[in-house]
Amino acid sequence: MIDAHIHLDWYKPEDQAIILRDLEKRSIDGVIAVSSDLMSCNNVWELHQACPRIFPAFGWHPEQKMPSEAELDRIVQLIREHHDSLAAIGEVGLPYYMKREDYTLDSKPYLNILERFIKLAKEYHLPIVLHAIYEDAETACDLLEKHQVTKAHFHWFKGLDQTVKRMISNGYMISVTPDCVYEREIQLLIDKYPLDLIMVETDGPWQFEGPFSGEMTHPKMIEQSVRKIAELKCLSYKKVCDTVTQNTRDFYLLKDNY
Repeated sequence: MIDAHIHLDWYKPEDQAIILRDLEKRSIDGVIAVSSDLMSCNNVWELHQACPRIFPAFGWHPEQKMPSEAELDRIVQLIREHHDSLAAIGEVGLPYYMKREDYTLDSKPYLNILERFIKLAKEYHLPIVLHAIYEDAETACDLLEKHQVTKAHFHWFKGLDQTVKRMISNGYMISVTPDCVYEREIQLLIDKYPLDLIMVETDGPWQFEGPFSGEMTHPKMIEQSVRKIAELKCLSYKKVCDTVTQNTRDFYLLKDNY
């Protein structure tokens, strides 16, 4: 299986080493390692160089203060330099949680940055990985449709039924985290979303509750996510495992024999 979204560069070196070891042992087929800022892009690239089953994505995470123009320009330059080797542009999106903490936050600059990355995704025919939930997902859909970008991955998505229907109609992918094992909101989303548009992720090193409480978030946790999806969809584990893995390979254009 493939972890469709992980912040591998955020892990402590000793925890990175555990995950790298398991990648080398093929306990995990691969991970999509997203970036959060310029330093993160460089660190993710180094991890990719160390292990070919770490598939890099470059971007700027929206839940932080605005970057300098120089930093943003450098991230764009890195995408242009390495686009042939990138799995995607991401993680990019809109600052939903920051806006909840500060209702005076001006979203326009963040919107401009997101649109810049969407234009790059279109230019280089790269998938885009989005941090966009609830009302922000509607805004992201507006921009994707405006620029006719169809290869969009809404990670750890949460939203209204009307947004879910819009995303399904457009063929946008979602990915669910191990919280699907115990979070009813995510289980309801899995019920509604077609299996052919679902992937699994950890968003590590984010830590989970329930049966995962106190554990380091490891890509192997996605096995339990797959089991829960199989239960909710009334399908076999093998069917769901094969489908979500192939979904991820197809969406990110990963070779079957990497």
